[in-house]
Amino acid sequence: MNDKQQVAENIERIKAELNGRAKLLAATKTVPPEMINFAIEQGVDLIGENRVNELLEKYEYIDRSRVQIHFIGALQTNKVKYIIDKVDMIQSVDRESLALEIERQAAKKNIVMPILAEVNIGNEPTKSGVAPEKALQFCEFLNTLPHVKLCGLMAIPPKCENLGDNREYFCKMRKIFIDISTKNVDNNIMDILSLGMSDDYLTAVDCGSNLVRVGSSIFGKRNYNI
Repeated sequence: MNDKQQVAENIERIKAELNGRAKLLAATKTVPPEMINFAIEQGVDLIGENRVNELLEKYEYIDRSRVQIHFIGALQTNKVKYIIDKVDMIQSVDRESLALEIERQAAKKNIVMPILAEVNIGNEPTKSGVAPEKALQFCEFLNTLPHVKLCGLMAIPPKCENLGDNREYFCKMRKIFIDISTKNVDNNIMDILSLGMSDDYLTAVDCGSNLVRVGSSIFGKRNYNI
């Protein structure tokens, strides 16, 4: 973990690079609440957590008055109930069964949960997300759920030896995003395209991403096995 000065410098640099073209989400997996709150003091107003249990452990210690929390990791249906009233958006909605459980739990709380539909843009068998050719059909289904608000799409492209090769996948996602947005499904406004992480966020933004999920480029390399 880098020290606070380095974290502050990283945030300032990344925001300058983005130059208002995309929203910065700080991915905070394994980052302790003290460092999360320091990042918030440096102007981070959006964080993303990957694990339900870790989010619940840190939740009470995060300065939630100045930050929105998105859930960005794989989400089991039986854990939706634990976070439904603790996050501002679930970015990783990748299947109908998960969407239906979000609908059910949101209805219990009498809230509408903003979500993003996750697309498996590389058709990788080991990754979650709907197939690109089924993205429109999935979005149409999501728009039938009264306690779910579809706000856009997210994806994690395949790992490429040459980082520039990601551009192909980002551009495909941009096309899918535009195609679905222009169909104006049920008059729903889809305005978020969440693409790009620490290694490739600038390429993603060049290809049309307006929300990037950046972790190690802010907080330094982390041990994900803890």
